Parts: sequence; C-alpha cells; structure tokens
Amino acid sequence: MESALAVAASGVVSDTPLVVDAVSRLFRPDTVSRILIEGLGKASIYFIIAVGLTLVFGLMGVLNFAHGAFAMLGAYVGGLLMVLAVSSGTGPYARVAFFVVVAAVVFGLMTAAGSVLEIGLVRPIYDRTPMYQILLTFGVGLILEEGARIVTSARGIQPEPTWTGAAATIPNALETFYSILGASIRGFYMFAIVAGVAVAAAVWAFLNRTLYGLYIRAGSEDPEMVEALGIDVRKAFTVVFGLGTGLAAVGGVFLMWDPTWGPSVLLNIDALLYAFVVVVIGGLGSFKGTLAAAVIVGIADSFTTWLFNTGIVAFPGLPEVTIFALLVTVLIVRPQGLYGVEEVGGH
Repeated sequence: MESALAVAASGVVSDTPLVVDAVSRLFRPDTVSRILIEGLGKASIYFIIAVGLTLVFGLMGVLNFAHGAFAMLGAYVGGLLMVLAVSSGTGPYARVAFFVVVAAVVFGLMTAAGSVLEIGLVRPIYDRTPMYQILLTFGVGLILEEGARIVTSARGIQPEPTWTGAAATIPNALETFYSILGASIRGFYMFAIVAGVAVAAAVWAFLNRTLYGLYIRAGSEDPEMVEALGIDVRKAFTVVFGLGTGLAAVGGVFLMWDPTWGPSVLLNIDALLYAFVVVVIGGLGSFKGTLAAAVIVGIADSFTTWLFNTGIVAFPGLPEVTIFALLVTVLIVRPQGLYGVEEVGGH
C-alpha cells in the first residue's frame, strides 16, 4: 500500500512542472492573442453558417436539417469554380478577388435552390407538426450528401476526408503567419474575421433597415395581419429560406479554405452540428444570441485546439467534446439559450 501511494505521489510530482508550465504559457500575451484572434476567425465562419439557420427558424419556425448539406454543396461548388478560375500563375490578389466572386455566385445559386426547396417541399407542410419538417429536411440533406458522394467518386475526387485540389487554391498570403500582438496568426483567420463582420452587418441592415426586412419580421409575428395589408407573406418566407441556405453555402465556401476543414461530404453533418450548437446556445431565432454564441464556440474551439497542438492534452477530440459540453451546460442552466425567447416563428 505504501509503495502504491509513493508511486502515485511521484506521478503527481512529475506532472506538476508540466501543469505549471502550461498555465504560465496560457497567460502569456502572445498565447492569449493567438487564442482570441484565431477564435474570432473560427467564430466568423460559424456565424456565417449558423445565422442562416437562425433566420429560417426565428422568422419562419422551420427546422431545416438540410442546412449542413447546403454548406457542403457550397464548399464543393465553390471549390470547383476556384479550381477552374485559378492557375499556378494566378497572383494572391486575383485569387482573393476570384474567391469573393465565387462566394457571391455560390450565394446566388444556393439561394435560388433553397427558394425552390421551400416552394416545392417545405411550404405544403407549414400547417403540420415540426416532426414533418425535421424528417423532410433531414431526408433532403441525406439525398444531397449521397448525391455529392456519387458525383465526387465518379469524377475521381476522393469525397473523404477532403478535396485537396480546391483547398490548394488559397493564396500564400492567407497561409502565411503574421505577427500580431506577439502571436503568430494565419492570414486566413484575419480574412475570415473581416468577412464575418461584413456578413453580420449586412444581415442586420437587411432585417432592420430595409422595407422588405420589415415585411419579413412583421410576417413572422402576425402573418394574417400582414396579408390583410396586401403583402405576400409566402413570398417573404421564400426569400428568408433562400437567404438562409445561401448563407450556409457561403460558410461552406470559407470552410473550403479553412486548414481544419476543407471540402468533404462529411461537412453535411459536421456543419449542421456546429450550426445547431451555436443557434441553441445563443437562443433559437436570436440574431444577437447567434453572434454571441459563435464567439463563445469559436474561442472555446481555438483554446482547446491550442491545448492539443501544444501537447498539454493528448486527446484529439477535445474541441468537439468541449463545445458539446458548453451546449449541455447552457441547456441545463438556461434552456432557452443566452438570448432566447419562449416562442419564435409564426408557424
């Protein structure tokens, strides 16, 4: 017994310097800067994907389980367009310009596809229970995933884990690490932060500073009254559903260049899970909550990734476990989410 206690005590003592070193490294200014900036970069992408889900559920009351599939399609379609547009001689500024154009094209295509999906399949079941919406959209997501798997396999593109040809179109300037506040930060994350701020401002302005945004918000609160005023609420909801799928696809285009993701059929489930975690933590249907939750999830992801990359924690699944632990904690402490309300949507 004494020998066992001695071995255990020696193990604790031997691990103590590692813990002390980890804590001291964590609170260094360069480490804090790296975790925060990379976390905001990850948060920007999570927000771009999740805000579309927030719009659809918050304004329409529809649970779109095909949301992740549109992010996956965005990554593949965006990757295809980038591969066709970019050559080895294309400069970094041209690549970024092509990326912006491709993101806009993908947004338009997937917005149109989402609108068709809403008109043809989702609209007829508005008056049914949410289970019909879940089963329908989940089935659509599976069909799109298997379709992508078949197409990529037939074209000789390995569907799992990632399509490296599309990821290789990223310019060197975004792969380069820059010194910011003493930390070495990948340029891509700074690019993602700028894009996330732009998307957040655009969505907020659309909902709060445009006449059509007013129609959409009014239609979600009292569709009968809005229709009595001569406004086509069904058309407004079609636009919302299309915008939601389009934003998911734009997020997928960014995942194409993200060093930890890349184009893959697995994005269907992975992107959907992250989007739902962000939306649930922030509060179903809350734009402000989605923004706050994306920042929390992004920084938690960055912190736990740093723990693994530095060898402090040897478990590679730590970021995923931590994020879902955050979800469970919020559901226990505040079931409606950070900024959630008791009832959302007009259906």
